[in-house]
Parts: sequence; structure tokens; C-alpha cells
Amino acid sequence: MAPDSSLQPQALPPPQSKPCSSAPVLAQGLEVGLEPRGKHYVCGSVAAFTNIIITFPIQKVLFRQQLHGLRATEAVRQLQKEGLRTLYRGLLPPLLQKTVTVALMFGLYEDFSRLLLHHGGSCGAPEIFTRSTAAFLAGTAEAILTPFERVQTLLQDHRHAGRFRNTAHAFGTLLRQHGVSECYRGLIPVLLRNGPSNMLFFGLRGPLGQSLPEAHTHAGHMLNDFVCGGLLGAALGVLFYPLNVVKSRAQAQVGGAFVPCSQVLLTVWRERGRSVVMLFRGATLNYHRSLLSWGIINATYELLLKVM
Repeated sequence: MAPDSSLQPQALPPPQSKPCSSAPVLAQGLEVGLEPRGKHYVCGSVAAFTNIIITFPIQKVLFRQQLHGLRATEAVRQLQKEGLRTLYRGLLPPLLQKTVTVALMFGLYEDFSRLLLHHGGSCGAPEIFTRSTAAFLAGTAEAILTPFERVQTLLQDHRHAGRFRNTAHAFGTLLRQHGVSECYRGLIPVLLRNGPSNMLFFGLRGPLGQSLPEAHTHAGHMLNDFVCGGLLGAALGVLFYPLNVVKSRAQAQVGGAFVPCSQVLLTVWRERGRSVVMLFRGATLNYHRSLLSWGIINATYELLLKVM
């Protein structure tokens, strides 16, 4: 039997210097790793699905305002004339796009955060920097789903009502007649919107939630999550509203040259009497829609996280 080495004095090896300590980060990574990796994707997807079913008619009114500069009442009258049968026309693209996008938004943010905190945090990088980078990367990755926004725009635009029958037909027509690049028309404003808005959303969500009154019931926690998500979503929706106007205008075109964002924005500005107020036509409805949408998404997401 080998002698018990614990009873024998041993010389301790000299400590090895490291550029930075990774112990806290590894401990945090192990703690996070205990959670089911896919639950953030599932919770985000279900939250987005719930939101789209509830708010799609509001989004359709808003789209008409963005595209044509109409008043809300005029856009509603347009939809009334078209009938209830067409109210949910174009639902499938945003349903697919938003459920996957929000799943990626929350899921990739958590995955990128875990990865960056493990590698960057071990070298002393500030957590706010690594989490901001994770949010930006998640938002940029979401842009791969731009074709769904593209088809949604075409199906909601009444000028294309006779040209595209449904989602599959619109995709097929674009690919067959114009190629893959046509599906990504409007990609630049999507990229300019997604990354920065994600950074602000995830960066401010924690501080805003902590500033709300402390909740002591399940209903109180849901209300706080709703208010937190709703206020952030509404504020960011207004802040990035001109980019959505540019995206809608660019994606309403089929074929032809790809016009730069700045030129599209200048064209819309001139068409609307060189008025900044007219450029934000529809921002009020967008504020209320975003307040409701992101309130539903954030509250549903947090509730599902607790249940799972």
C-alpha cells in the first residue's frame, strides 16, 4: 500500500502568475450552465407568439401610416373597407419572423453573454461592455430574418394585393423573378435598428425594473415586468421610428435598384413637406402599440422563465 502522502511534509509549488483571474467568471459560468440552455429561446418564442396574435391589427394600421403618411382614422377606414376577411392578411410572416426573432433576441443574448463573460470577463473587461456586446451581436444576428419583414410589407401593402396571394407565393415570386437579394431589400435600416435597440433594451431593463415599486405578489411582479418592458419598447420604438419608415418604404418596392437609406429618407421627407412631424406620422400609434407589445412580451417571458 502506498504511504499516506498527507502525513509527509511536501514543498508547495511556487504560485504561477496569471494575467487575470477567471475564478469568479468560471463560477458564474457553472451556475448559468445549470439552467436549461434552450429555455430562453422557448420563452421568447411563446411570448412573441402571444403578442403578435393580440396586436396584429394595430400593427396593420401603423404600417399604413408609415407607408402613406395617413392619419390613424384614415388607415382604420381603409381596413374597414377591405373587410374583416383581409384583416389578418399577412399574419404568417410576422408570426414566423417575430417568434423566431424574439427567441433569438433573448436566447442569443444569454448565450453570447455567457460566452463573453467567460472569456472577456476573465481578463477584466467590464460586465456592462460584455453584455452590451452580447446584445448587439444578438440584434445583428436577428437580421437574417429580414425576408419575413420584406414579405410582410408586401402583403400589407394594398397596392400589391392582386400580385401576391399569400406568404409562400410572395416568397416564390421574389426568388424566381429577382433572386435572394430582393428578399433582403431594406436590410441596412434593419441592421441600424436591431443592434443599438437591443443594447438599450437589455442595458436599461434591469435598472428600470429596480426603480419600480417592490412587488410582493405574482400579479405585482407581472405588472412590473409589463411596465418595464412596455416603457422601454415604446421609447425605443419612437427613437428608431424613422428607420422603420425607411424600411417600409424601401421594402414596398419590388425590383429595380437598391436605393441607399439616406436617399429613401430624403425622398420621404420631401414628399411629406420637409416636416419632421410628418416624418414621425404614426409614431403615436407606434408608441401605444409598442407599449402593449413589449409589455406583453416582457411579462410573458419572465412568467415563463419562472414556470420553467
